[in-house]
Amino acid sequence: MEVKVLFICLGNICRSPMAEAVFRNLVERDRLSATISCDSAGTGGWHTGNPPHQGTRDILKLNKISDTGIFARQLLDKDLEQFDYLIAMDNSNISNIKKLSEALDGTKVRLLMDYTEHYSGKEVPDPYYTGNFEEVYELVKDGCEGLLQEIKSKYLL
Repeated sequence: MEVKVLFICLGNICRSPMAEAVFRNLVERDRLSATISCDSAGTGGWHTGNPPHQGTRDILKLNKISDTGIFARQLLDKDLEQFDYLIAMDNSNISNIKKLSEALDGTKVRLLMDYTEHYSGKEVPDPYYTGNFEEVYELVKDGCEGLLQEIKSKYLL
C-alpha cells in the first residue's frame, strides 16, 4: 500500500512546495519512499509550471533540502480522490478545497499545523506576502515531522 500526501496552498510556489520538499526529505531519510509519496498543488493556477519562489528555494538550500522536480500546478478534482491526505496551509485553502467537492471526507482535509503539538490550530502564514521564509520553514518542518509520525503509526511503518 502506498500512502499519498498532497500539500496545498494558494499559488503553489511558497508554502506547499516547501512542505513537499521537506516531507520528501523526511520520507527519504526514513527510507519510506516506496511506501509514502507526496506532491503539492495550489488552489489557484497563476504560477502553473513555475519553480518554487526564490525565498523557498533559498531556505531549502540553506537546510540542504532539494526542490528538484517541483513545479507549480493547480489542484485538480481527481486529486481529491487520488490522495489519502490533503494538507492545507491555512483555512482559506481548506475552504477552496471543499468548494471542489461537497462529498469530500472532512477527515481527509487538515491543516498542516494540526500535526504539531507546538502550533496546533495555527495557520502557516504566506511568505509571498510576509517575506518570512525562516518562520514558515520552522512551521512546515514541525508539521511535516508530526504528519510523518502519524502516518507511520497509523500504517505501522
